[in-house]
Amino acid sequence: MARLILVSNRVATPSSDGKRAGGLEVALAPIRKHAETVWFGWSGDVVPAGEVATRKIETAQRSFVVTDLSEEDYQEYYNGFANRVLWPVLHYRIDLTEFNRRDLTGYFRVNRHFANELSKILQPDDIVWVHDYHLIPIAAELRARGHKNRVGFFLHVPFPAPEVITVLPNHERLLPLFLEYDLVGFQTEADVGNFARYLVAEQRASDRPVFEVAGHQLVFTNGGRETRIGSFPVGIEPAEFQRLARRASQSAFVRDVVESLGNRALVIGVDRLDYSKGLIQRMEAFERFYAVHPEWQNKVTYLQIAPRSRSEIPEYSELEQAVGAAAGRINGMYGEVAWTPIRYLNRTYSRSSLAGLYRAARVALVTPLRDGMNLVAKEYVAAQEPVDPGVLILSRFAGSAAECERALLVNPYDPDSVAGAIARALDMPLAERRERHRAIFDALSRNPISLWAKHFLQSLKPPTISGPIPRAEPRLASPGR
Repeated sequence: MARLILVSNRVATPSSDGKRAGGLEVALAPIRKHAETVWFGWSGDVVPAGEVATRKIETAQRSFVVTDLSEEDYQEYYNGFANRVLWPVLHYRIDLTEFNRRDLTGYFRVNRHFANELSKILQPDDIVWVHDYHLIPIAAELRARGHKNRVGFFLHVPFPAPEVITVLPNHERLLPLFLEYDLVGFQTEADVGNFARYLVAEQRASDRPVFEVAGHQLVFTNGGRETRIGSFPVGIEPAEFQRLARRASQSAFVRDVVESLGNRALVIGVDRLDYSKGLIQRMEAFERFYAVHPEWQNKVTYLQIAPRSRSEIPEYSELEQAVGAAAGRINGMYGEVAWTPIRYLNRTYSRSSLAGLYRAARVALVTPLRDGMNLVAKEYVAAQEPVDPGVLILSRFAGSAAECERALLVNPYDPDSVAGAIARALDMPLAERRERHRAIFDALSRNPISLWAKHFLQSLKPPTISGPIPRAEPRLASPGR
């Protein structure tokens, strides 16, 4: 069988404590059990320019190839163009974009370095799967080096409307490089539609790709190359997570948290400390909830877990201060000696601990301003006790809203709407809670993570090749949506 070469910015190399590195490793774990894989990417180390090295890490069943970054590469490629240009634009925060031509140069330079190192290990029949916005140029760089491998790309974050993405400086240089891939996957149908509309609207007439609908996908033909485009929403394993939550709810940690609530209802939020998550707006909504519904004061505790991320970027440090100040102001206004309305923590907790907390929570607040998918929403639903489930309040701008239609969908920019949803969730009758939970759980069960990679790789195969992998059924929106 052909090897599967996984390419991502960070690599989930084995750690001494055995902890998972993040969501991508969880998503790729099922396919890695059944295929020979090599995972390639940044080692996470920043070293002097003359000491950049690439090395191979072998375990009993896994192979990794990692390369270092110099300080200049790290600042320009990662902190610069990836996180201060691409990330905010892709999340509709063009007000936070800070473009620097030097950073763009560094972005392309690091992608060339990655391609150079990847070329050294690439075999003709390898299948290459590239992940996320850090590495858009990889396929073009590999083609320039003569590689004809099947290469796929998956964007884990949103792809915004053409009116937004064209704010990106040099978009006409970067975004057409997607067409060097054989398959480009997105989280939602809306993302597919936005990308297709961009290609049709922004390419010059002489270079404009021709597209056709083929089954569940769009096929763009440009310069003799075909690129398939489809929606492949990332899922979870609901039944497995439900079992994890059931066990975790009996742990000493979760029991202590529940006991500390003193019979108060728990509302939970779990997010990286990132401006795309809408944490400031969420704090304002909860403040509004206490003001409009004083009957719930001293009866509800809001636990917000928000581990720090990218603290070296000024916008993130400012966000941390602003969220902390908002929590402190609300606690000072509504708190009592024996009750703190908001428990705000910047610590990281294990997946098991979070599963137990989800199960204990009456309500989950998942209200990002924009999100490619958001698996917290799905995990919260999966963690619930079916006979007495909690209620999910979900931003309509999260990718997971497409599958979680029976959640209370809200506009995160409207604090009154969110405050009303919190009150409705807390008062919701048991029969309605059960019906909503069952509908979402069933939807999640139809799209388990165990099939996500299989679906994508099935679509990445040449049309004439068939195999035992289950048939893909990605969904898409038409270009005119």
